Amino acid sequence: MQSLFRRITCAFVTVPCAKDWVQAVELIVIFAVLYLPIGFTLGFLKIEIQSSWQTILSVITGTFFMPALLEELGFRVVLLPHPTEFPTSKQWIFSLLSWFGFMAYHLHPFTPLFFREPAFLIGAGLIGIVCTISYLENGSIWVPVTIHWLIVAAWLLLFGGLARFHS
Repeated sequence: MQSLFRRITCAFVTVPCAKDWVQAVELIVIFAVLYLPIGFTLGFLKIEIQSSWQTILSVITGTFFMPALLEELGFRVVLLPHPTEFPTSKQWIFSLLSWFGFMAYHLHPFTPLFFREPAFLIGAGLIGIVCTISYLENGSIWVPVTIHWLIVAAWLLLFGGLARFHS
């Protein structure tokens, strides 16, 4: 329990440097290059820009906490040893277990039906991969939270995600 508390504390107090934020941008670009063609081809994504400032503010605020902060806390910080605990090269098994847990979580019975669509699962899987890479590189929760947050907020506000929850 003490080790888990130390891991969580380290993740929250580790301040990302400029290199970490540059890597975050690179990971978001890689995600977009891989996922946008898949999402559009499978008909999962469509251009649908939200214009209501209340909706935008609500989505930006809400998605920061859930899914970004809570899922990154659970699936990266809690399940992965902090990079100071083990060399990154030895963390592949923890990374795989965390990723499988992240994917299974998106399939639990209380999730919307579209969470089971291949296009959604591919996107979720890619988010899990880029956020794991980020966390293992810098040990801060803040970079993977930001990556996760921006991707989900963009999907909801620009690519038809919000409409999926209302249908």
